[in-house]
Amino acid sequence: MMKTITVLGSTGSIGTQALEVAREHEIGVKALAAHSNTKLLSEQVKEFGAEYACIFRDDKADELKEMLKDTDVKILTGMEGLKEIARLDGVDIMLNSVVGMVGLVPTLAAIDHGTDIALANKETLVAGGKLVIERAREKGVKIYPVDSEHSAIFQSLQGNSMNKIKSIILTASGGPFFGRTYDELKNVSAEQALKHPNWSMGNKITIDSATLMNKGLEFIEAMWLFDLSPEQIEIVVHRESVIHSAVEYCDNSVIAQLGVPDMKIPIQYALLYPLRTDCSVKHLSLTDYGRLTFAKPDFETFKCLKACIRAVTAGGILPAAVNGANEAAVAAFLSGRISFLGIGELVTEVLEKTENKEILSVEDILCADRAARSYVEERIIERRY
Repeated sequence: MMKTITVLGSTGSIGTQALEVAREHEIGVKALAAHSNTKLLSEQVKEFGAEYACIFRDDKADELKEMLKDTDVKILTGMEGLKEIARLDGVDIMLNSVVGMVGLVPTLAAIDHGTDIALANKETLVAGGKLVIERAREKGVKIYPVDSEHSAIFQSLQGNSMNKIKSIILTASGGPFFGRTYDELKNVSAEQALKHPNWSMGNKITIDSATLMNKGLEFIEAMWLFDLSPEQIEIVVHRESVIHSAVEYCDNSVIAQLGVPDMKIPIQYALLYPLRTDCSVKHLSLTDYGRLTFAKPDFETFKCLKACIRAVTAGGILPAAVNGANEAAVAAFLSGRISFLGIGELVTEVLEKTENKEILSVEDILCADRAARSYVEERIIERRY
């Protein structure tokens, strides 16, 4: 069945691949949104005949208007623009692939409008999981995971709704620094941290993979998506990234989803669910790999992972706080203001210094986020991490 989608973050890694899927399967595109890449956004809008285009940075609006001056496209900007796109009629599913906390508010706007969501924005559930999931249930909105790990769990659950889940196995590549000690990571550069062994991703998520923060965020997401307790989630380092994650049932049977490390499979599954159809990814040959390896994560060296698990176990605003701290710390690392190890130290410090409280509104989440970012900036000014 033909579907119509909107894409937030259309010029990023997930967004561009989603549009490849749309092109291959003739999926309609009603609206596109990007942070600042007006050139690519305008090209996408023209190719797919989108009716709406949103550029998040207000100072880029005139540039986009000039590029689209010969079209009837409605041009929007900022958070208000994202919210308007999220509430459009005639849309079957909204893909949210923006980076960071900016993704939370448009996700809630789409839910309130009754639009199903393909979710690639981790921060939505990390910071606002309880609020988002409860509102989605109230509105009857479906949230389809796009992360390869959560998609693997979702796929492994198909046809097993009546069976009891014992636990899930969340796999991790281990990033570029797997096996390194804490001392060996003292002087790593941003260039080294951005060399992921298996996946091609944006800078922020690649750094998160290097610190294992990404796996911590996925741990929190999995709890909300699949209604699990922290004790039901096991993280396993799987360097080959062939087994994308697995579900263990009450009889100790384990069902996993396998495939080459290519995001097109989970993107296509989320956009076309429940349909499976041809996908332009490489065939998985297990004999080419020869063997698959597994190891336990190093929670002491990779402090971000440990901080995320502690935060979600405690609940309240703490997941939002560690997420905000991480975003600020990663930006500081990429700009050369702090060391690689400083990311984990700052995230852990924010976790320990934040006074926890229950989330009652979106503002509680945003306030915790702002406070964490502010704390990180203050600590960076006080001393170099």
